Amino acid sequence: MEEALLEEESVHDEDQDEDYTGDGSVDLKGRPILKHKTGNWKACFFILGTECCERLAYYGVAQNLVTYLTKSLQEESVVAARNVTTWQGTCYLTPLIGAILADSYWGKYWTIVSFTTIYFIGLAMLTVSASLPAQSSPPQKLAFFLGLYMIALGAGGIKPCVSSFGADQFDDTDPLERPQKGSFFNWFYFCIHFGSLISSTILVYIQDNYGWGLGFGIPTLFMALAVANFFIGSGIFRFQKPGGSPIIRICQVIVAAFRKWNVQLPDEEALLYEVPGKNSAIEGSRKFDHTNELRFLDKAAIITPSDAKSSASDNPSPWRLCTITQVEELKLLVRMFPIWATTIVFSVVPSQNSSMFLEQGMLLDKRIGSFTIPPASLSTFDVVSVLILVLVYDKILVPVATRFSNKERGFTDLQRMGIGLFMSILAMVSAALVEIKRLEIAQELDLTHEKVEVPMSILWQIPQYAFVGAGVVFTSIGQIEFFYDQSPDAMRSLCTAFALVTVSLGSYLSSFILTLVSYFTTLGGQPGWIPDNLNEGHLDRFFWLIAGLSLINLVVYVRCALRYKYKKAA
Repeated sequence: MEEALLEEESVHDEDQDEDYTGDGSVDLKGRPILKHKTGNWKACFFILGTECCERLAYYGVAQNLVTYLTKSLQEESVVAARNVTTWQGTCYLTPLIGAILADSYWGKYWTIVSFTTIYFIGLAMLTVSASLPAQSSPPQKLAFFLGLYMIALGAGGIKPCVSSFGADQFDDTDPLERPQKGSFFNWFYFCIHFGSLISSTILVYIQDNYGWGLGFGIPTLFMALAVANFFIGSGIFRFQKPGGSPIIRICQVIVAAFRKWNVQLPDEEALLYEVPGKNSAIEGSRKFDHTNELRFLDKAAIITPSDAKSSASDNPSPWRLCTITQVEELKLLVRMFPIWATTIVFSVVPSQNSSMFLEQGMLLDKRIGSFTIPPASLSTFDVVSVLILVLVYDKILVPVATRFSNKERGFTDLQRMGIGLFMSILAMVSAALVEIKRLEIAQELDLTHEKVEVPMSILWQIPQYAFVGAGVVFTSIGQIEFFYDQSPDAMRSLCTAFALVTVSLGSYLSSFILTLVSYFTTLGGQPGWIPDNLNEGHLDRFFWLIAGLSLINLVVYVRCALRYKYKKAA
């Protein structure tokens, strides 16, 4: 009878455990939470709604920024393009700040809440600056750029946290919930580009025809809606506890390993240090299996006689002795680095949407009947391409590929990213071919010395924008999913930020390439590839240069992807 009661209690306890999340997530007050009441898609609807509104606000500024700089602030074409790419690069560099705060101290939720305030103030400054007369005066320029870079800082606190916070709503230990993370990332990018679609059509039209004060005021309003929507969902969100500074943990492994430079590694893995029990010593992280790569770092986990003495009386100093899981965290980052590095050149291509593609479109025929298409609106086809392909990928490609590959999501993240890199090459080839034809028409009509439109429809730009969108669906979404899935549990915001930093570095690289091209092609008094009057330049050569760099990058990526080994949690 007693045995039966004990067995019944054990089964009851197991059932109770199954009611709670198994990945360590808690509610806003730090208490364990029930699966059926929190997280999953019901929580993600609020997160996706917030992201949609925030991205509408961001692209409401970014999509047409080069037009505002050239027409209202009267900047030259190269200067305006450089300012746009530099600002965009900063928007994707500041996520490191938000990620470190989220993983180390505040958690993702409070980081998002704090930085949305800065974001909103920056948008308000832009709106006020653009609403006043004499917009090109030094004080108003200063106010405009101050607001612009406050937006960059605010976006930095949000970007690495929202996507990983959304993925946190699905329990990694639940076989039914885990595969839905992939769908979440697809719908996350769907919402990003839906917001972008509204910006590149309606908002761009308002900015070009009804003024910049209203054109920037509407994004400010949508940012307020994003904040309100996020707060409404607070009661059903799942929260992961911050695990302490990931930067400090990385430094501890390096220091501990160098301190034991002359200590010989043991033959048996069991002799390396790890805390007992199921849970890791790192808050919010599972244990990781030991790997035989980068063996030097294992020295940080060797238990020397002095370590044994200190551990017997007190917890050992992590600057002298680290757990296997802590060492494996650093190994994961090192393994991911080549994949990370090879996505930088890819990010050069999307950055052309709001710079050189836009300037190319300014000198094409923008009339469709009696309607004039704003050049920035052509990025709509990038967005439409993303929206369509996300649906096709999630609902058709993944189920079909799963049948043949027996993989949970059809394609591996690395395969998906490689397809996108190839698409980015096609985008630049398409842009180069359009520019060759445009210059041929300009020469035939003797328009090379005039900065005027060429009688060639702007709709010829559609393929290059569509290929950029296809590249985003495969590479950008695959990249975010890859870095979230492969990152250490307590570093997910940071690793997501590193994925976003590739966009920043791509924008900076684009700006750097523009500077080099401008310098070397104007030597000897030549007009250069990208003069203020593109009709007497060779923008096509710039596009071929980016296509060539992208091809080399794809070859390097394939080699790195073939060598990559996926992580294994204990």
